[in-house]
Amino acid sequence: MDNSAHASLVSSDDVDGTDVYGNDGAHIGTIDHLMIDKQAGRVGYAVMGFGGFLGLGEDHHPVPWGKLCYDTSRNGFMTDITEQEVKGAPARNDNWYADRDWERRTHDHYGVPHYWI
Repeated sequence: MDNSAHASLVSSDDVDGTDVYGNDGAHIGTIDHLMIDKQAGRVGYAVMGFGGFLGLGEDHHPVPWGKLCYDTSRNGFMTDITEQEVKGAPARNDNWYADRDWERRTHDHYGVPHYWI
């Protein structure tokens, strides 16, 4: 039996803490946790920690999962997002994950397809 079909599966526990790198190879943050759409069964966002030191003073921002691509050579994710894009992302309220209008604006801001379609 060929097990390669499942080689891309990973536990969400293993994704938490994974490094994220920019196109220039510079380390830009880590994945704090994932947000999974219960109905669609898809990862919607990686909530990333930016800045800080040893987790202190870190800013957390949800980034659409479609902006990340796993790079086996780095054992981390690559993205083309910039600090300006993150800072310019639509403002979110405490219930951002239940606000479809915010999600639409955020996906449009980052230029990725809506995960729920």
